[in-house]
Amino acid sequence: MMDAIPTPVIVISVGLAATLAFIGLNALVLVYLERKVAGFIQRRPGPYEVGPQGILQPVADALKLVGKQLFTPRGADGILYWLAPMISIAPTLVCFLVIPFGPHLQIINSNVGLILILAFTGVNVLALCIAGWSSQNKFALLGAARDISQSVAYEIPLLLSVLPIIFITGSFNLFDIASRQGAWPWQWYVTYQPVAFVIFFICALAETNRNPFDLPEAESELTAGFHTEYSGMGFGMFFLAEYAYMVIASCVTAILFLGGFQGPVASGWWWFLAKVYILLLIIIWIRWTYPRVRFDQLLNICWKWLIPLAVLNLLVTLLVIAL
Repeated sequence: MMDAIPTPVIVISVGLAATLAFIGLNALVLVYLERKVAGFIQRRPGPYEVGPQGILQPVADALKLVGKQLFTPRGADGILYWLAPMISIAPTLVCFLVIPFGPHLQIINSNVGLILILAFTGVNVLALCIAGWSSQNKFALLGAARDISQSVAYEIPLLLSVLPIIFITGSFNLFDIASRQGAWPWQWYVTYQPVAFVIFFICALAETNRNPFDLPEAESELTAGFHTEYSGMGFGMFFLAEYAYMVIASCVTAILFLGGFQGPVASGWWWFLAKVYILLLIIIWIRWTYPRVRFDQLLNICWKWLIPLAVLNLLVTLLVIAL
């Protein structure tokens, strides 16, 4: 019976199952890290009661979300309302398939892996727009409108910051990009493209709606933004998707600029995960350190600073390559 199933189908099926397990486990780890880092920055213990040092608190929260009743708000479009969380999390499964976690740990080695990730992560904007519009809630609709404006603006400098790496390597293959960097930090592309690295990281924060660019949610202004009306696993799927996109952004940053799985001693998946989680800790640290920007400041940072800098960096890179 197994002989009748093509090998790629088996590989992709096993890869999707492993990806689902990784997304769930990673969410538990990041929730705990986020709360503990927030507690450390704010001089308080953070989760402390449920399990040793509160380590079981994320599990208790997950069980609470799973056990809550699913509720559709009055006047909401039921089909679109429940379709939005699924549209939000579904692209993350595809993105993880093409990420090279190690020299021999990649589910699909695609020649257009980078384009695939950039394309599928953009679907999340549609999901948040549907969630805000279908909820029939003014705060949710405002959050969705903010997310569209923010994502459309910051996708431009994000793509412009990726182009220098593509021109240097001549490839969209994530494995090739990681392999062409050396084992030592001065051999990574962040050494040659520090401006692109900073722009890409700032845009990644904006694209994942993290502080100081969390205006689509903005609890102090819009209640909870686009997911104001969601509870239970509807909210839980948005929650999982947010942390999954954070990991994807950190993975792509590590591959493009920090050598991916390359390391000074015995390159492998452990170096890759170490770089990814260091970037995630920086993202969490930024959230609990810097205040939220105003919406006009958000757009001014993009259109007046990041886009001109990204274009200038791209032109300088092309000039150097040509010479």
